Amino acid sequence: MCLILFAYRHHPRYPLILAANRDEFYDRPTQALEFWPEQPDIAAGRDLKRMGTWLGINRHGRLAAITNYREPGEQNPEARSRGHLVADFLAGSATAPEYLLRLQADGHLYNGFNLIVGDAQGLYYYSNRGKTPSPVQPGIHGLSNHLIDTLWPKVRDGRSKMAAILAEDDAAIHRQRLLEVLEDQSAPLEDQLPDTGVGSEWERMLAPVFITSPDYGTRSSSLLTIDMEGEVYFTELTWHPAQAGPTLKSEKHIQYRIY
Repeated sequence: MCLILFAYRHHPRYPLILAANRDEFYDRPTQALEFWPEQPDIAAGRDLKRMGTWLGINRHGRLAAITNYREPGEQNPEARSRGHLVADFLAGSATAPEYLLRLQADGHLYNGFNLIVGDAQGLYYYSNRGKTPSPVQPGIHGLSNHLIDTLWPKVRDGRSKMAAILAEDDAAIHRQRLLEVLEDQSAPLEDQLPDTGVGSEWERMLAPVFITSPDYGTRSSSLLTIDMEGEVYFTELTWHPAQAGPTLKSEKHIQYRIY
């Protein structure tokens, strides 16, 4: 996952509204959103190479999402799979604060990551390239491949667009328009690009909300909402690899009530 936009305790009817893009190499095998056959309480896509996931929720309302922390030259090929951090939380019973405090001791065993986990205790954030785990404050937040709310153009613009959409109507949310935010291929001005050490060509390629290139790009877009009654609506759009722009491959929807 390379961009997560989310409104937490911001909308009067929806305690959580989350819109996210997963960017990955096109040749990495992936299973689309489903309830996992061997763990039927978990709804998530799956990385078939390491058998983890990037975003998921279970029937009890445990939620987790992860992004990589961009640090070229610092990748350890022997590091543990970051996707298992999401799957392990969804399958576990530790509270979100307990899970992150335990993970803090083992964070050095993983390449850089940003992790969001939530349950009845609230929503929490931790990066093994940041500080201690902390509760997420109410509001609209953005997370890409640096620390939470780092104002890269895609994060800044995505938060602004989400805020504008949610401000239009207190009684409903416009799911289709939120998904359309994730399809934005516009590139920021050159002087607005972050400098993360990957070189100017890659910085330009990675800067849009929706990424396209010959080998790497946005593989899926997800929208997950939870309302005040605990109704979960989770949709995932899977995209064909294409340099020309978004071409829909499949669309999955899951809807249920937390118990």
